Amino acid sequence: MANHIQGQGRLQVTLLPDALDDFVTEDNPVRVVDIFVDGLKLDSLGFRRVDAKRTGRPGYHPATLLKLYIYGYLNRIQSSRRLEKEAHRNVELMWLLERLTPDFKTIADFRKDNSEGIRNACRAFIGLCRQMQMFTDAVVAIDGSKFKAVNSKPNNFTSQKAKDHIERVEQSITYYLNKLDEADKNAEPDANAKLTATKLAWLKKRLRELQEIQQAVAQQPDKQLSLTDPDSRLMKTNNMNRQVCYNVQTAVDTKNHLIVAHEVTNTTDNGQLGLVATLAQKAVGRKDITVLADKGYYSRSDIKTVLDSGAVALVPKGDTSGAERKGLYNRSMFRYNREKDVYVCPMGNELQNRFTSIEDGLEQQLYFNNIACRDCSQRSRCTTSKREPRRIRRWVHEAEMEEMHARLESFPQAVVMRKQTVEHPFGTIKMWMGATHFLMRKFKNVSTEMSLHILAYNLKRMISIWGTTGLIFQLKEQYG
Repeated sequence: MANHIQGQGRLQVTLLPDALDDFVTEDNPVRVVDIFVDGLKLDSLGFRRVDAKRTGRPGYHPATLLKLYIYGYLNRIQSSRRLEKEAHRNVELMWLLERLTPDFKTIADFRKDNSEGIRNACRAFIGLCRQMQMFTDAVVAIDGSKFKAVNSKPNNFTSQKAKDHIERVEQSITYYLNKLDEADKNAEPDANAKLTATKLAWLKKRLRELQEIQQAVAQQPDKQLSLTDPDSRLMKTNNMNRQVCYNVQTAVDTKNHLIVAHEVTNTTDNGQLGLVATLAQKAVGRKDITVLADKGYYSRSDIKTVLDSGAVALVPKGDTSGAERKGLYNRSMFRYNREKDVYVCPMGNELQNRFTSIEDGLEQQLYFNNIACRDCSQRSRCTTSKREPRRIRRWVHEAEMEEMHARLESFPQAVVMRKQTVEHPFGTIKMWMGATHFLMRKFKNVSTEMSLHILAYNLKRMISIWGTTGLIFQLKEQYG
């Protein structure tokens, strides 16, 4: 080893010990975490125990534990036990925490007890980004992605699954009872009688448990029950697979790819557009934003809500009628004539506006032509009804939907822009999380975890845009 670089002897004594600050360079991201947290008004954000009591044993300041968690999520260390270990051996954490070493229970309790504060800290960083003029384009892409919950598929039950399990257990009970009866009839001693009785006792106990689960499933609004994490739900993750998970909604700025708003749900994307768009408007501080979403979000009432709020929605419409599969004329083949207020069918006949009705909570105008349908040679390709004519329903606000489709056709790159913007952050965060995704259970705790992941993602994104020293300078400017 004589010709290689030599290290310092482990027993070498120095006259003046090194300062801890010497081990953390000026462009180390840990300095961004320190300045960001020190500038927050933690009490107004909802953090607990900001003001310590005069009596009793002193506790850790929330700023110390918030710094620890942000550093952990920036470096893919989400476990409280792993964070405890890192606080003892990680030089960057020694610098950040000023050599404090909280135990894992204290670390875990902070995350559990400060859900509101952590979520508001995530919003506060977006507020700083807004002050730094990061959202000047005001175009956001909205999408959802499934994140695995702490609940396996065997511990999730639907009505049918509970019924199937009960039937299998009942069949097993019948089998073992018949086996005992057969041994009694033959007057032969059963060497395995004791084992059979034990199995029967277990099966009867399991049957009672399953019957209780079946009753609990019936009481759920969506007829689904998760035993480990009651707020999680079984959802499709792609065309083939299903997982017990949460559906995380995000709105991502198309210019700088910052996650401006998020929400943890346990339902499908449909029906979430209005909620996420409203959160995005508050985050960027303006109403006139443009919202891009995929066809899974297409809901006329939701889109109307977004348009009424002052935003512009661009959401493609999927064909869900199923008429084409049945060999019938699709609704898209009926053209609306705005001047005459009629629909023109594929055979050229006009369907007049007859009356208005309320269907599924929407005010619909019905268009049909009895005489034209009765005498039409293509009637069998238009409707399966032998008496009723083909009816076309038009929502009273359908003109706004048509205007949105026209805008979407004039902006064909919207689909590509949405994919390039919103799907990359999901992939990045899932990579940080690892195979198990969430570590905590229930909406409140899962939302806290997601807020920490998104805060870490946005911090890393801003460091990538500004550089560490540049972002430190900007934060100091914003904090004054």
